[in-house]
Amino acid sequence: MHQITTREDLRRRVSGWKRAGELVALVPTMGNLHAGHLSLVDAAREAADRVVVSVFVNPTQFGAGEDYTTYPRTLDADRQLLEVRGVDLLFAPDVGTMYPEGTAKGARIQVPALEGMLCALSRPGHFSGVATVVAKLFNLVAPDRAYFGLKDYQQLLVIQHMVRDLSMPVEVIGVETVRAPDGLALSSRNGYLSPDDRARAPWLNKVLADAATALQQGERDFTALENTASKALIQAGLEPDYVAIRRPDDLLRPGVGEHAFIVLGAARLGGTRLIDNVTVTTAAG
Repeated sequence: MHQITTREDLRRRVSGWKRAGELVALVPTMGNLHAGHLSLVDAAREAADRVVVSVFVNPTQFGAGEDYTTYPRTLDADRQLLEVRGVDLLFAPDVGTMYPEGTAKGARIQVPALEGMLCALSRPGHFSGVATVVAKLFNLVAPDRAYFGLKDYQQLLVIQHMVRDLSMPVEVIGVETVRAPDGLALSSRNGYLSPDDRARAPWLNKVLADAATALQQGERDFTALENTASKALIQAGLEPDYVAIRRPDDLLRPGVGEHAFIVLGAARLGGTRLIDNVTVTTAAG
């Protein structure tokens, strides 16, 4: 596996693969890799001739008071994990490489259709930062496919929307969430949880799954289900940000007669913000 830090080296190596007709996959990450990230790498490795993994803690997706300066940076350990997984290239740029005009003055991408709801309300500017850095990586790597986790569902839709709207020649693929045995979705930020909070954290998935079961059984009072779920989170010691039942394709509220749903939730435990989601498809008619 090669580790590189410059745009020039990245483009030179990938262009050689492209000339040889090889299929290139990209897995963008912020590092501190866990089994969830590695599932993306495995999916990419299975489908592509060459796999590029980026490790970059992107400053423009962190808001004021968030954990940009303290976010875990574990590049040496990440590199060892990726070597074992058969990754071809690790791209680990610095901020100047990714933002040559600076983070304040550089161009930004926005996806308004998905930036006024759910996580975007609690983290203003977050998805613009995500879209911007992913667009930069797509331009640098020119991947045929890119892999993202379904846990960050709104993020996945933002990227898919951006790709369609800007006619980017890359297929964006969502990979199922990897969970701990007790149901907690794996996340780099889970390491912030105290032992007591870690014991409470699986309640987010349980509460969302209970709402999904109610939908499966025919319940359609979405507001009541959301309120019940929020109250259950509070009783379990979590501070809910939101629980929402939405359409999977655009995250708008479901209409009458629909039978595909996604139940999304975000909640805080101490200083840690957890997110998760559960999809539901009910029988038509």
